[in-house]
Amino acid sequence: MSLVNTTVPPFRVHAYQDGAFLEVTDDDLRGQWSVLVFYPGDFTFVCPTELEDLADRYDEFRALGVEVYGASTDSHFAHKAWHATSAAVGKVRYPLLADPTLRLSRAFDVLVEEDGQALRGTFVIDPEGTIRTVEVHDAGIGRDAAELLRKVRAAQYITAHPGEVCPARWDDGADTLTPSLELVGRI
Repeated sequence: MSLVNTTVPPFRVHAYQDGAFLEVTDDDLRGQWSVLVFYPGDFTFVCPTELEDLADRYDEFRALGVEVYGASTDSHFAHKAWHATSAAVGKVRYPLLADPTLRLSRAFDVLVEEDGQALRGTFVIDPEGTIRTVEVHDAGIGRDAAELLRKVRAAQYITAHPGEVCPARWDDGADTLTPSLELVGRI
């Protein structure tokens, strides 16, 4: 069953952010838009490129009122060590969630049980804690922060404009559609 339009499950995890350890819960994802990005593991190959891409666009996410959360099955101690030793990951200012118990990855249905690692899962979550988009794919395929920003803008737009929908390749300022009987067969 898809997690789209379901509520973020309750969770409590340790995290690393800005030189400090902290605790993050499902309540932290409420009251603002959030993006939760699962990745397979610290000290790997594609993962630092994704986290750096998100870090490079982090101010754009924040300008949209979005907090970004990275998450893997590594510990918060591993996150700190990776942040300190990788130039790419050292750019990260958003929280890196630790899921060594595998509960969070399991709850978001991205856990590869036999590996003890998460697939690349991306979740856009609205301020009420409702999951609006889900993307899960193979560990070898890196994501693009620019495309994720576009999806966030689309989710925010349709939330603010009930009755409108965003067509393929829509981006901020482009035309939307208003589904109606008159549109059937005309697109």
